[in-house]
Amino acid sequence: MHFFDTHAHVGLLFEDPHKQYRAIKEAELAGVTRIVSINNSLHDFKQEYVLLKTKKGVFHAVGVSPAEVVAPGNDWRNIIEESVKLPRVVAIGETGLDYEKQYGDKRSQIELFIAQLEMAQSLDKPVIIHNRGAGKDIFEILRDRIPPKGAVFHCYSENARYARQCLDAGLDVYFSFAGNLTYRNAQNLHETVLNIPVDRMLIETESPFMVPAKYRGKRTMPAYLPATAEFLAQMLQMNLEDLAKQLWSNSCKIFGIPEEEESA
Repeated sequence: MHFFDTHAHVGLLFEDPHKQYRAIKEAELAGVTRIVSINNSLHDFKQEYVLLKTKKGVFHAVGVSPAEVVAPGNDWRNIIEESVKLPRVVAIGETGLDYEKQYGDKRSQIELFIAQLEMAQSLDKPVIIHNRGAGKDIFEILRDRIPPKGAVFHCYSENARYARQCLDAGLDVYFSFAGNLTYRNAQNLHETVLNIPVDRMLIETESPFMVPAKYRGKRTMPAYLPATAEFLAQMLQMNLEDLAKQLWSNSCKIFGIPEEEESA
């Protein structure tokens, strides 16, 4: 049984590359054999990519997050365009809108988000979306500008009605659930998973954040992903192995990766 962690900030787990490698190995031993590594900052991407490029199960996304809207750098477009040419770079992101942290101003965030959606279209990649308190604007923007390869709502935080609104509008979107799905008070997430098709679901760790309830008090690691899968299987009343296969297929589909794993 294999699991695909669709969103992990591997570079934030440890500064020591050897500890990062150990975390990836521990994930493999736990059945988590694929990970999409998300850069903490666009300008950290190349360094992290070089550190992890020999890890066959590690894929990458590259983008400018809302946190960088004030100073993305003059060369951010070039960095993304060049990075996408590298092997195993499978998505643009994370990008999106964050009205809770109030990075810069809304207009600047929206302009940066739209620019990356347009780049995802021209570069033929899906986009990974960060959404905090900005669901209405994100929906309206995606309705007109979602890239052909689709989008992932990472660490999904809206409710079932919002998810259905996206699907009913014909948007090619996936909903990725992190460790907070396992919290008792996450009723909006519980209702969502019971009201959307399983073929639109993904799971992630959002490492080192959003630790599953089973590991409260610890920093999230990619190896903890099965705890979220187990909780989701119980909610859906599905066999865990069947759910794992479906989630694996969903993840490979959105990121354009063959389902069969490479040999070591």
